[in-house]
Order: sequence, then structure tokens, then C-alpha cells
Amino acid sequence: MSAIERVEFPTSMTELERRWAAVRKEMEARNIDALITQNSSDWLGGYVKWFTDVPAHNDYPRNVIFYRDDLMTVVEMGHKDRRDSLGGKDPLNPGVGEWVFSPSFYSVGYTHDYDGALVAQEIKRRGCKTVGWVGKGRLQYDLVRVTEEQAGNVRFVDATDWIDRIKAIKSAEEIALIRRACAMQDAQWAAILPKIKPGMRDSELTALAQYEGELLGSQQGLFRCSSAPLGEPAVLRGRHYQGRTMKQGDYMTLLIENNGPGGHYAELARTFVIGKASQELRDAFAVVVDAQKHTVKNLKIGAKPAEIYASHNDYMKSRGAPPETRLFGHSQGYDLVERPLLRDDETMPLAANMNMAVHPGFFKPTNFAFICDNFLIKDDGAVEHLHKSEQKIWEL
Repeated sequence: MSAIERVEFPTSMTELERRWAAVRKEMEARNIDALITQNSSDWLGGYVKWFTDVPAHNDYPRNVIFYRDDLMTVVEMGHKDRRDSLGGKDPLNPGVGEWVFSPSFYSVGYTHDYDGALVAQEIKRRGCKTVGWVGKGRLQYDLVRVTEEQAGNVRFVDATDWIDRIKAIKSAEEIALIRRACAMQDAQWAAILPKIKPGMRDSELTALAQYEGELLGSQQGLFRCSSAPLGEPAVLRGRHYQGRTMKQGDYMTLLIENNGPGGHYAELARTFVIGKASQELRDAFAVVVDAQKHTVKNLKIGAKPAEIYASHNDYMKSRGAPPETRLFGHSQGYDLVERPLLRDDETMPLAANMNMAVHPGFFKPTNFAFICDNFLIKDDGAVEHLHKSEQKIWEL
């Protein structure tokens, strides 16, 4: 088996080179010599995957130094003092020149300086004068502290905003993979529906959903839900709270938030009842479906997220539902949540080729209603509904 066969869905070199060229053009304009990013999670670790096509995972820090005029350096967990010179020729690490290892762990406090010291050493050795942090709020505190202390006479800037703006616009290759992610989630939903029955724990249902997704190429994700009798709020809960056993007459909204082949995220949420839905549930579900349609009409090229958010809240209040105080819509890519967000504090306008998840919902003491689908803003301004699962309450 060749090395590249080990990667199930590799990103093409054409696509990677497109990203690198776009970033280097901005670096040249801003006189930035290198960028540093770090992630440890595949759910919200998209910068590492976007630059290197290798996801961060298992809460092991993976540090990437992206140079304006050279191959990347990667620092990550491994044998102390080991350094591999790849020269950009390793198909499992595209674009990487030096691969440096450090036995560091977030759970072991005395190792927290290790990665920063190695990153600083690389920056100093290359004579970098201006270095940009990418996703600084997500970086390990000691990575930033030690790098800035030991790198020498270097000016550090925050490059996150302009990287986000490049990353948010999806290429044709990325859009094709996003469509596959949505089709995968539709298939997951269709596969688990016939298997739902009284006596199953909530966790059995999410295990089935995860299994079906991984058979279709998913590697990572979240599955949130909880069952409840009609008349109680069956809100979305994580795996820790999925021990309840479903009974006849219960209802549930399942939120499938996993990545598809190639690592791009989408989100699908649908509601079912083991029996017949109550009128209260039907009425509330109709509100969130209509609210999603209202927002989709506002997903226009150049639209300001703050205005979309305000319009959504006005619509919710007009239907007797509470205004939104959480996140009800956002872009997605290698991150489960990425900019732009549909919130009043977002400054990035919408643009063509953005993948937007829209998930309005609300709960009351006697009910919970929620729906989620992905939508693509196309070049001509049209909005494509990427998920195909019917938007209804499924009565089983």
C-alpha cells in the first residue's frame, strides 16, 4: 500500500496550493513572515486541517508554522528531540518541510513550555521579524507566552480575522465535499428511523447515527438529543445525559453534527414521536420551520449578519416565540462553527460560496422545537438547500 492510500479522502494539491497562495498574497501585503496556529480538536480545530490537510485530534496539540516563503514546520506530540526533514515530499504531510516532535500533554503541567520553546526556536532560526497568530483565543496560553518570550526581536500580530475571511469562501472542491456531508447526514437519518423503538436508550440512537456516519466516511462529530414525554421539553443534550430509555409516546429532536468525507461539517436536525405528535408540538415546529425559511430569504450576498439576526428575532416575536439569545446560524467548514455567525456582533458580511447552517429553535416548560439544515449561497445569489430530508415531525 502506498502512503497516500492511507488517507481516505485527501485534499488535492491544487486545492491546498490555492489556499496557501491566497494566504501568502495577504502575508506579502502585510509584511508578515510567518503565521502560527495550534489546535487539538477536530470539532473546532479547522485551522490546522485547512493549512495541512491533517486534522488535530485527541486533545494532542498540533502546532503549525506557515512561512511566507518556505514550506511549513509542524510541531506535535512525539519522541523528544526527534526532527524529520520532509522537504515537502511526504504525501501524508503535504507542504511540510520540517516535522518536529515534543512529548507534551495538556494534562501534564510541566510539559506546557515544550511546544512554545520549539516554535520560538524555529521562528528565531528563520530570522522572522513579524509573526501572525491565527486563532489566538484557541491557543494554549503557554504556547503564546513562551513563543513571545523566546523568539527574540519579533513583532507579533493577530492574523485571525483575515484568515477567517479567506477560509469562509469555499472552493468548488470544498463545496462538492460539503454536499457529500449533507447527503451523508440525510442517509444517516434514513438509516436510523426504522430502528427507533420503545426500550432504546437515547445513547443507543446516537451510537447508531455515529456508526452509520462513519461507514459513509465521517471521522468526527457530535450527536445531541434527549427524549421526553409530550408536555416536557426534550432539549438537546450531550452524550453524558443520554441515559434515558425511550417510551411509547415520547418525542425527540436528534441533531447530527458530524463531518463528512474529507472533513467538512454540516448539521441536520429532525424530530420524531413514537406515536402521535401533540398539537402544541406541531404548532411550535411550524414556527421554527417558517423561521428558518424567513432567514434563508435573507441570506444574500453582502448581507450583514446583525441585520439578519435582528430580522429573525422580530419574526420570532411576531409568532409568539422568544427572541434568540444564542447562536441560531453560522458558516461551517472544517470547523463545526466558523465565521460568519448570524449574531449582532459579527462584522463579516455574507458572500457567495459560503456554507450556512440555520437552526432556529426555542423551548418552553412544556415543549421544545428545533430544526437545522445547511444552505449554500451561490454565485448568482440563489440559495441552495443542501439537505433533502423532509421537514416534518416523523410519527413512528
